[in-house]
Amino acid sequence: MHENREINALFHLLDDPDQEVFDTVASKILLYGKEIIPNLENLWENTIDESIQERIELLIHRVHYQDLQAALRTWSLSEQQDLLEGAILTARYQFPDLARSQITGEIERIKRNIWLELNNYLTPLEQINVLNSMIYNYFGLKGEEISYQRRNQFFLNQVIESKKGNPFTNGIIYQALCSMLDLPVYAVNIPRQFILAYFDSFVDFSMPVEPDDYRILFYIDPLQGQIYTQQDVDTYLKRVSVPAVPSYFKPQSNKRIIQLLLEELAKCFREDKDQYRQDELMNLSSILEE
Repeated sequence: MHENREINALFHLLDDPDQEVFDTVASKILLYGKEIIPNLENLWENTIDESIQERIELLIHRVHYQDLQAALRTWSLSEQQDLLEGAILTARYQFPDLARSQITGEIERIKRNIWLELNNYLTPLEQINVLNSMIYNYFGLKGEEISYQRRNQFFLNQVIESKKGNPFTNGIIYQALCSMLDLPVYAVNIPRQFILAYFDSFVDFSMPVEPDDYRILFYIDPLQGQIYTQQDVDTYLKRVSVPAVPSYFKPQSNKRIIQLLLEELAKCFREDKDQYRQDELMNLSSILEE
């Protein structure tokens, strides 16, 4: 963006010690949107004072965050919330310049290899065995239990790069691939777990979904593709002293999955200095409830 007199005047006020003045200046700068980011980056490069650099960094973050809010709201209101797109938007919180192709290209490559191995004569279990072989052996995806110290495992681009994710990001990759391959696999609401289920038919999320509308054939742990039966899940619920209720076996919408991803990611920012990041992520999650 070409700098005009107003932008120059606003930039000169960034070193004002009065917080109220800075907040007013920041609000006006945010009105310019993403177009002002190159100007802010140039100002940062030509600023010696570290405290002013920190203010500029915060402003750049707030501009990106403002743009992300709008993008997530658009995604939420779209007719079909693409799961992969929702996870890419979540990754853009930390990597605002992330190109969609960085993720979709690799996912498409895995999908093509799986598709070549699938045919109409395979049973659901045989289909999932093909997926597991391709995802965990050919592609080499590994899984680790959730750790809020490993925040990189919540960002899909970093998971694709390192080939190491947690139940949420592995599960999103797995479910996205199933969707692309026309397999009725959806996340379910088992307590303290992020687990997928192979249903007997596709779910229409445009209508209210009740657990008894669909039958679950078996469950899939996205960490490494392990298959569980209904008896396995019932045994787990008894072990953790949780009574089985119908809502646990209800397929989760893509919007709900991304909400959970944002809420879990927010838990990675627990230090006082990161409180604003936790607040921002929870605010992004609340956008999906609108």
